Amino acid sequence: MNISKKMQDAFNKQIIAEFWSSNLYMGMAFWLRQHGWRGFSDWMYRQSQEERGHALDMASYVLSRGGEVKMTAIENVPADWKGPEDIFEATFKHEQEVTSLINKLADVADEEKDRASQNFIAKYIDEQVEEESSVSEILDLFRQLPDHAISFIEKRLETQK
Repeated sequence: MNISKKMQDAFNKQIIAEFWSSNLYMGMAFWLRQHGWRGFSDWMYRQSQEERGHALDMASYVLSRGGEVKMTAIENVPADWKGPEDIFEATFKHEQEVTSLINKLADVADEEKDRASQNFIAKYIDEQVEEESSVSEILDLFRQLPDHAISFIEKRLETQK
């Protein structure tokens, strides 16, 4: 069964959002590396790669259902940050926005009674729970530890490959 135009359009919108997220995290990785935060930078780089993978996975899904993937312009991402904690606060807010977008994509699948898309999207719903939790845990460490302990967080993230 081919994907409906409404479902295809919703996926295309999400694909662009995933590429934007990838660019956001890559920009954060560059900023962190430039300011000497290698571990945080490595973590953000991995996040960027993951978001790009989501976009490619969704594009492949649309194509496998006989749909068309349409690439549009990707807006610029922020490039100036106060520090690592500011970046992770922005990351948490962004992940909450992504959760909202994924839920809207799921809503379209429900409206279209597209069981295949519902099933496909379910893994992203589950993943968003993990993403928000992961970033929230990092923010908790920022808030609980004294400033000199920030390097501990950074080294911990550097070792997570």
